[in-house]
Amino acid sequence: MYYLIKETLEKCNKEEIRNSEYQYVAVLSREEWLAENEYFDMVIDLDTEPDQQELYSTKAEANYDSLTGTFCIPERDNFPAPDLHFSFALDEKGIVFIDDDDIAGKLVKRIRKTRRWRFPGLERFLYDFLEQIIKDDARLLEDYERELDRMEDDILSGHSEDFSGRISEIRSDIRDLGIHYEQLTDLGEVLVENENGFFRSENLRYFHLFLNRIARLRDTAISVRDYTIQLRDLQKSQLDIKQNHIMSILTVVTTIFMPLTLIVGWYGMNFRYMPELESRYAYPTLIAVCAIIVMGLLIFFKKKKWL
Repeated sequence: MYYLIKETLEKCNKEEIRNSEYQYVAVLSREEWLAENEYFDMVIDLDTEPDQQELYSTKAEANYDSLTGTFCIPERDNFPAPDLHFSFALDEKGIVFIDDDDIAGKLVKRIRKTRRWRFPGLERFLYDFLEQIIKDDARLLEDYERELDRMEDDILSGHSEDFSGRISEIRSDIRDLGIHYEQLTDLGEVLVENENGFFRSENLRYFHLFLNRIARLRDTAISVRDYTIQLRDLQKSQLDIKQNHIMSILTVVTTIFMPLTLIVGWYGMNFRYMPELESRYAYPTLIAVCAIIVMGLLIFFKKKKWL
């Protein structure tokens, strides 16, 4: 697919991008790029690059006559799934995405449907493209924070459910997003540096805006990650409190029945000349004594707030 960067992205053919005064966007498969890369006068030797499925990071590198790099985008709806990968190469004339899975192609089509520019240019397109990659991240982080808030309320209300597994999942997802933001920051700094002079200096502000957006997202991600740590500690402390309460009850019960156990052991000796054994009122008296002991200890523990 080929587009010219006008007021909107306008579809064109390969010949038009060479003869037009407008900058261009091209989305090609790896096979198409290997067949047509000489047409763009940019050097990116994919024969020496890793396979598309083996790209592990988002990065950019300034070469003699081009700026090349890769994107590695986490799948927001399914973080355990493999990241989405594609490569790119650009110069002052335009940008080429090398993508076998049409990931970049979908983002470009979305920009074409939703964006119109008063001052079109490659810098503005790149800003909108990078924004498409992170456009739902603020909402995603807010959803995580709200979910953690609900967990906190449940934990404090004594909910018996174990949230440790879900908390670990969220923390893992946030870690992946944090790494992604760091890599996008590095890429944005390469664009701002503009070593080859491909971008107009007055348009570098778009990349500064993107870096500011990434910084805010990274700060939010750090905050949510810290929240997961606090919530895990809170759940552990609540569990310790429950266990301590159970142990307190067991201790109180044991203490209450210790005098009763002593009485049982005492009168279980069955000596021949124990006068209580022959008394008519010995049994009800012993019951009354035991009841008084139990009630007295319960009142004592209540006053001490041990129950």
